Amino acid sequence: MNRQPAFAVWITGLPASGKSTVAAALASKLSDLDIDAVVLESDALRKMFSSQAAYSQLDREYFYSSLAFIGQVLTEHGVTVIFDATANRRAYRDYARRQIPRFIEVFVDCPLDICIRRDPKGIYRHAREGHASDVPGLQTEYEPPEEPDVVIRGDQDEPEQAIHRILDVLAGRDFLKRPG
Repeated sequence: MNRQPAFAVWITGLPASGKSTVAAALASKLSDLDIDAVVLESDALRKMFSSQAAYSQLDREYFYSSLAFIGQVLTEHGVTVIFDATANRRAYRDYARRQIPRFIEVFVDCPLDICIRRDPKGIYRHAREGHASDVPGLQTEYEPPEEPDVVIRGDQDEPEQAIHRILDVLAGRDFLKRPG
């Protein structure tokens, strides 16, 4: 595997914006470049941290600081990290940026109405039915990045073109060799 120093990519956006698609495509492309990367998917990790995931502000602060810590430890040990996590407050992502020196933030910008139509996990449906009261962008504020390193239009960009833009930024920061 490539022995360049590890880095982290935080992919943020509303639920159902396309974060997981971008994360999977990026992990695959990095693998093609001989860079071993781990995807830290927030929904899966939240289930590991607690049998009953909670979404209060305090619970989210704890979860996202823990997620950032895991990313920091992994990158310090040479593992590139892709965060697939909404992290509805800028402060959560900014904290990770301060902890991980080789870090970029990718914003998957997608209109709420399209996210609601997609709804692969039924998040918005649960909110409409009264089973969820804290869905970012709907009942809880989502703070988009003020200066993301990459913006991807979740309703327009093809994953391949999005990945090329991410790779260009990573190469421009000398986090990886320029893809050929």
